[in-house]
Amino acid sequence: MSRIAVYAIGGNALSSPNPEKEDKSAEVLAHVMSDVIDLLEAGWGVVLTHGNGPQVGHLMELDSAHTQSMDSWVAATQGMIGHALALNLDSILHRRKRPERTACVITRVLVNGDDEGFKHPTKPVGPILSPEVVMSADWDIAETIQGPRRVVASPLPMKVIDLPVIQKLVELHAVVICGGGGGIPIVAKGDHFVGVPAVIDKDRLSALLAIQLDADALIISTAIDAVRTDFGGENEMIHHRLSLDECERFMGQGEFPAGSMAPKIGSLMEAALHRPGLSAILCQPGDALLALRGEAGTTIVV
Repeated sequence: MSRIAVYAIGGNALSSPNPEKEDKSAEVLAHVMSDVIDLLEAGWGVVLTHGNGPQVGHLMELDSAHTQSMDSWVAATQGMIGHALALNLDSILHRRKRPERTACVITRVLVNGDDEGFKHPTKPVGPILSPEVVMSADWDIAETIQGPRRVVASPLPMKVIDLPVIQKLVELHAVVICGGGGGIPIVAKGDHFVGVPAVIDKDRLSALLAIQLDADALIISTAIDAVRTDFGGENEMIHHRLSLDECERFMGQGEFPAGSMAPKIGSLMEAALHRPGLSAILCQPGDALLALRGEAGTTIVV
């Protein structure tokens, strides 16, 4: 069995509904594909996870009559993005005459219906709301910098329902694309699973997946080349290795903002803590293999 890497694709690597971002997205995605091929050629098996925020927001905006539930839109974007990634990657694998092929798994993730997030929803989703929708919609709505938006819970992932399928595909040496948008959030109601309007953090889900797959690496790709403290300040420092204690200290000092770096660092810490020997890495797309060798990015160590 080859070593397994769970590789989380940052949202900036995926096509956005905003045409102005297309060129950058294509360039970043090319680096991601290069990472995947590099890992395969180095003998790694690869499981890809990805974001879906802009895509879900775009579909929710088009669905002005609210004909679909939010969990349905998460499922739809998993299929859309998975299809695009698979076409791109399979084309490269075919040209390289490699034996692997891709497999997309619509991934459902169990969350706790009593999670605190459901009592105090804070995650903005969808478009800016009109005054008419604000007055009539039966949603939790919050005022954001852009204007009023719907907010939903962001519960912690508890269990990947489709894990046995993902494991089997990994054993078959497929490059598995799964966990899109953090997974489709579901709760157990008696003997039934029910989709719920919520957003699971993609990096938290990636860490859980790495732990449950007994993966050998969790690689979170993002727009920066390594973790920095005092970012943009006079004392900015690049960290290529960070211990769990150092991460905790910097978290407490507010070095990692809640809306950006904190979930990524927290997810890497979680994976490193619960999967001894796992390489927990943050790097920019294109640097995955270098980061595994300790020559780029940031590695979280126990």
